[in-house]
Amino acid sequence: MELQIAGRASYAYTGGKEPASSVAAARPTVVFIHGASQDHSCWGLQSRWFAHHGYAVLAPDLPGHGRSVGAPLPTVAAVAAWIVALLDAAGVEQAMLVGHSMGSLAALEAAARHPQRVSRLVLIGTSVPMPVSDALLDAARNDEPRAMAMINDWSHSQRGHFGGNTVPGLWMHGVNRRLMERQPAGVIGNDLAACHGYTGGTEAAAAVRCPVLIVAGSRDLMTPTRNTQALAALLPQAQVITLPGAGHAMMAEQPDALLDALIGFARD
Repeated sequence: MELQIAGRASYAYTGGKEPASSVAAARPTVVFIHGASQDHSCWGLQSRWFAHHGYAVLAPDLPGHGRSVGAPLPTVAAVAAWIVALLDAAGVEQAMLVGHSMGSLAALEAAARHPQRVSRLVLIGTSVPMPVSDALLDAARNDEPRAMAMINDWSHSQRGHFGGNTVPGLWMHGVNRRLMERQPAGVIGNDLAACHGYTGGTEAAAAVRCPVLIVAGSRDLMTPTRNTQALAALLPQAQVITLPGAGHAMMAEQPDALLDALIGFARD
């Protein structure tokens, strides 16, 4: 589905269903927000399940990612504002926001700034703040292949390094590497800098009024569970689900367990 947002062509995957404005108005809507140097395709299983079980789905490519044109947005606040503009362009009054990593920060910020537009909030692989190491920031600016290798190493659990996905033959490292490589030059540095520079998480958490689900991976090295627990303490209304053995790339490593968590929360 192509939408015009701020005068630019923006793509949103709909899970195989077309969420026209009239359809979106009649069905609960779920918006899936990807992380740094990713695009809509990281949500394959989750977005399709919701689209085929009574929900309107929007899994956008953020500007400068995937099929969406324009420069990547430089701050989490700008991504949050763009998500609200996406809702406007699609004719959606209110949605459940599901964000992973950088996308979780944008979802949190959007829920805080526009509480009337967010019915539920899911934060996956999240941390407030979300600091990025100097070594990774430097690689992202000056040696993108090295940065991608570092992210791949840190995003997968030990089991994920050797396979074990529920889809036979799926090479998680290779899929994630190709996904990062197909983003334009400079996107990875932009996105990591946006995560590193986001300082409004504490204030945003205090302003959230909707039900919240936090999903953590017990083996997540990018956003460790201690950081997740610190954020949960700022969101007393939040449920926390930890996926045993999962790393940061939960959509790939434990797609069914993550989907089950989302379904349970959406139906709660």
